[in-house]
Amino acid sequence: MSALREAQMTMARYLRNPEAAPPPAGIEARRLKVYRELVYNNIEGFISSGFPVLRSLYDDGEWQGLVQSFIDNHRCGTPYFLEISQEFIQYLAERHRPRPCDAPFVAELAHYEWVELALDVAGDEPPAAPAADIDPLERRPRLSPVAWLLSYTFPVHRIGAANRPRESTGPTFLVVYRDRTDAVGFMELNAATARLLELVREDDGRCGADLLAQLADELQAEPAAVRDFGAEQLSQFARRGVIGFY
Repeated sequence: MSALREAQMTMARYLRNPEAAPPPAGIEARRLKVYRELVYNNIEGFISSGFPVLRSLYDDGEWQGLVQSFIDNHRCGTPYFLEISQEFIQYLAERHRPRPCDAPFVAELAHYEWVELALDVAGDEPPAAPAADIDPLERRPRLSPVAWLLSYTFPVHRIGAANRPRESTGPTFLVVYRDRTDAVGFMELNAATARLLELVREDDGRCGADLLAQLADELQAEPAAVRDFGAEQLSQFARRGVIGFY
């Protein structure tokens, strides 16, 4: 390894974890402190602004420890600061060793918060509003490019400083979407409506009536009841911008 490369690696190790790695020789402490604070403060700022609910669950020391652990232990696959949020989610899901202060839902909560941000800045647009006389059974539904169907083991949309579940309550189905006013919202779904949206997402060209017939068969439910309920559900999805018809 060249002397330059070795100096770079020594500096990187120190900036990642100044408590465990020795500082590079020949650089005064004042300058090292500036570099150290720049690295930490920039990364912490991006994470705090991107995950405000997650941040609210920790005191300052606990949060600093989590961010420092991310900096020290995760090797980012991108040089872009704007993609730090995805890297942080990957770290929580794959490498983070939970501490006593870490709730079991932190990785899922972080992903949910990131989805809201990702949809807010996505370049795609929701589908046009449906005509008043459109028949959702005859037309073919298509999932909006800014609507994501999600499943979590915790009710992440309800979690906050005053609501910290310790155990999973079963699957939570959500669709998070950006509407026609550019506001990001969500709908909580049950298993049936989540499956209906999953069928829509497959976009195999079938009309609403055909999708609902398959759903009734899968649920072993009365086809007419599923058809009536599903038609209204498709219309509601369309009004909110979750789906469009073509």
